[in-house]
Amino acid sequence: MKIVGILGSPSASSRSSSLLQLSQSQLQVVATRFHTIALRDLPAEALLHAQVQHPLIQQALQEVQDAQVVLVATPIYKASYSGLLKAFLDLLPQDGLRHKTVLPLATGGSIAHLLALDYALKPVLSVLGARDILDGVFATDAQLVPHASGGYVPDDGLVERLDRALRPLRPAALNEAPPAAGRVLARAA
Repeated sequence: MKIVGILGSPSASSRSSSLLQLSQSQLQVVATRFHTIALRDLPAEALLHAQVQHPLIQQALQEVQDAQVVLVATPIYKASYSGLLKAFLDLLPQDGLRHKTVLPLATGGSIAHLLALDYALKPVLSVLGARDILDGVFATDAQLVPHASGGYVPDDGLVERLDRALRPLRPAALNEAPPAAGRVLARAA
């Protein structure tokens, strides 16, 4: 199974990238291939001017097209997903997420931003053809605590919620094992 992560954070090291990394690590047993599209690494002019013929934009769009599972990770600002993510989602064809399982992941300073998953991000994913949208996972700053190594440590509640959201993607035998908690998520490159 090919799994693509779309990272909408403008920061090189972020809680959103850590949440995406944690999701990917929990899916290693079912993935034949992982690919992460860090939107901040795409050429800004090509992204903002919708230059879909740009080779890096084409490559990113092809990665999404070839995926069976798409993990969409974004910070939430002012009750909405990032502008980087908006610019990229605007480039996907109308049915760009059809026949894909999609997991929305979001981070924000407080639980006050939680509804942005359901009211801002999920409708856009649905318009792009996603019909199999897993339960979104939202993490507050307090649930992804900075570690001295530069990474983040997820709290047990976050790990459990992510585990529940990912269950439909894993073989039944693996769903009986308790989720791994307490790991430090490395800084994203």
